[in-house]
Amino acid sequence: MKVLLPFVCMLVWVFTAAPSGARGETFTVFAAASLSDALNDVIKTYQARTQDTVRASYAASSALARQIENGAPADVFISADLEWMDYLQKKSLVQPASRFDLVRNALVLIAPADSTIKLAITREFPLAAALGNGRLAVADPGSVPAGRYAKHALETLGVWPSIVNRVASAGDVRAALLLVARGEAPLGIVYSTDAAVERRVKIVDTLPERTHPPILYPAALTAASKSAAAARFLQAMREPAARGVFERYGFKPASPL
Repeated sequence: MKVLLPFVCMLVWVFTAAPSGARGETFTVFAAASLSDALNDVIKTYQARTQDTVRASYAASSALARQIENGAPADVFISADLEWMDYLQKKSLVQPASRFDLVRNALVLIAPADSTIKLAITREFPLAAALGNGRLAVADPGSVPAGRYAKHALETLGVWPSIVNRVASAGDVRAALLLVARGEAPLGIVYSTDAAVERRVKIVDTLPERTHPPILYPAALTAASKSAAAARFLQAMREPAARGVFERYGFKPASPL
């Protein structure tokens, strides 16, 4: 008993003397659905080298912005376009000093992997004819960034009027991807990074960047966040290791980062 007592006392000292700051924080990230695969890897690495816990929620940027506007407890918001971040900033719902552009993306026309459709995207290319009796799968063109980009590109190319009534509108870009992957739509427009992670689709062609605004992903702390860990996480996403993960999934560096 006399031998065990000093050991027990030492254990008590170790646990009671540990600084409270060593405890990790839990915080919440709201991010565009198209970031899910890459960001999950970034989060996994971040959690492995810290004691923090990251809760990630993925959906259309429009839906996430509305949730934050309605008081959802998010610490970080990462949008798939500038517009929804601007929307929250104008309402003083993000911290402007924390905001930066994380990555950028591209739009591609996709088809099921076994499709024989071949199209070159040029002005007034025959998209309607290529659809046959089917529909074009896109994220909601009225509110979801990927859908808005797609509509803008097709308008620039002079194609939108011919397919406006033949759009299969999805809740977010991953839902549009799934419609094509399942063969429920003969063609779709998604981000290049989405097409890269789904083996059941193939890229038919890439929409020229000049046909739509730059696809940038801004990130920022929400105005309601008091989490020091969330701020550290934002900074970690700007480091070379995180940038390497995003690039591995096909995202391009934002300029400037």
